[in-house]
Amino acid sequence: MKNLILAAFALLILASCQQQKIGYVDSGEVINEYQEKKDIEEKFKGKDEAFKKRADSIGKAFQFEVQKYNAEKPRMNKSAVQAKEQELGQKQQILQQQMQFEQQQLQQQFTAEIDSVIIKVKDYVKGYGKTNGYKYILGTSESLPSVLYGSEEDDLTKTILEAINAEYKK
Repeated sequence: MKNLILAAFALLILASCQQQKIGYVDSGEVINEYQEKKDIEEKFKGKDEAFKKRADSIGKAFQFEVQKYNAEKPRMNKSAVQAKEQELGQKQQILQQQMQFEQQQLQQQFTAEIDSVIIKVKDYVKGYGKTNGYKYILGTSESLPSVLYGSEEDDLTKTILEAINAEYKK
């Protein structure tokens, strides 16, 4: 009986001494340095520049139309002036709405793709943790620090970043 109690006590001590594998990741760094995110940002930078060029071109064409009207205005009668100003006002409003709509569409597409990247990173970290026997992998970032201290050996940021970028290159 005494040996049984000692054996149970020894097992209890061993179980409590067993280390659980815990790591942490600077999620902000992983997401910001993930090559797929950089590629998406570069793609949308090009789309944004093309949008701005198109908007500038449309704006210049409208300005030319207004200048042409201002040159003709002294020769026009009062009702023609009112009609042309109303037409130009409506055209300006339509152009502004169109540009605003296109800009919103572009922003929504960008947000959707970035959200997809964030989900991929989360899933990758989860899979990495399961595969490598981690009980927990905590996330932190400079703007929202949830890990106030962690030893460098428990910091998985670089390891995960290198692995996820290598997988993306495939």
